[in-house]
Amino acid sequence: MGQERDLPAGPHVVVLSSLFPSAAQPVAGLFIRERMFRVGRRLPLVVVAPSPWFPLQRLLARWRPGFRPGAPREEAQFGTPVWYPRFFSLPGVLKRLDGWFMALGAWPRLRALQRAGRLDVLDAHFAYPDGFAATRLGRWLGVPVTITMRGTEARHAQDPSLRPLVAQALQRADRVFAVSESLRQVALGMGVPPERVRVVGNGVDLERFRPIDRTQARAALGLPPGAPVLVSVGGLCERKGFHRVIACLPALHAKGSQAHLLVVGGPSPEGDWTERLKAQVRELGLADRVHFTGPVPPQELHRVLSAADVFVLATRNEGWANVFLEAMACGLPVVTTNVGGNAEVVCRPELGTVVPFGDAGALTAAMHAALGRAWDRAAIREYAQANTWEHRVDVLEAEFRALCRAPAAGVAPATGTGQAQRP
Repeated sequence: MGQERDLPAGPHVVVLSSLFPSAAQPVAGLFIRERMFRVGRRLPLVVVAPSPWFPLQRLLARWRPGFRPGAPREEAQFGTPVWYPRFFSLPGVLKRLDGWFMALGAWPRLRALQRAGRLDVLDAHFAYPDGFAATRLGRWLGVPVTITMRGTEARHAQDPSLRPLVAQALQRADRVFAVSESLRQVALGMGVPPERVRVVGNGVDLERFRPIDRTQARAALGLPPGAPVLVSVGGLCERKGFHRVIACLPALHAKGSQAHLLVVGGPSPEGDWTERLKAQVRELGLADRVHFTGPVPPQELHRVLSAADVFVLATRNEGWANVFLEAMACGLPVVTTNVGGNAEVVCRPELGTVVPFGDAGALTAAMHAALGRAWDRAAIREYAQANTWEHRVDVLEAEFRALCRAPAAGVAPATGTGQAQRP
């Protein structure tokens, strides 16, 4: 383990999340790290990131390249310790047991942290299996537990086998943070008392995400300086909907637009549609209009965003998409689908357009209109400025401190249930 930074004063927070960056998966769960490492600047924080495993996993990877690439035993990321204990998990089956196996796999590390005086509150991300495991561990170790709902809960709530486990986890947590009001409603629908649910959306780093000269940005990507440009960013999996945007391009071109599309991203834990998307582009004869950049490091993403006119994400589901605020911080309006918390981020017409999911005609029309509109890009950036990480971290820090002054087992008083700041 590398050199750890000096720890701030306050209760020790242990983040529990099976989706977290590592040397093997550098872009997995970056949004969790972005949020919680900022908390770690104010409170002592470490990460336990259980890694799914089963005995023949390496053999399966021969037929599915990139499947469960594993993780190191431990790392130091920006001076913060991160451990990756393994837990037994068979792909596609016995999902009802993942929460139990995750708890058992994480137990030795968490018990060692507690004995070392480094565990006061356990902070899980995603209600299942992570939150389920955390509430078991919290009971075994006698510490309060928080769960951050990030979007999968809405889907799991529709699964008869997983819904009871999700509900159980949320009901047993001392505090539930939902990244959007839509997810808060999911929690309430599962019987979580309103005083234990708090909406704390994601934020944006304005130092990292800022517009640069468009001509220079386009030149670096080989784009025509005067062409209309769309950009879509995310893991190249089905849920993010790159294929839905690509499918609309012929109709968009038929309307007279000569739009180019930047596809920014690479394989994700949810899958890798890279070759399927490239095949779709070839079949539609769009090779000169669709540009695959591959994964772009977060510190460089503003350069790609600055090359575009409009950000588009035809996603199937989101909790609170950080990338919307990142695009807005670069002055881009957003076209997206009316799922999850999308309409809570793109909440005014001057910020973009939200269309029904699966309506290709509406998506095409919205992209065409957005490319032809004169946007007040300074106003769009001002909206992003009101949604910085500092606002979110203020709330999280206060909640963690309050939980560690109050009894555990779900009886700590909340400091409020309203949404995080939105202008």
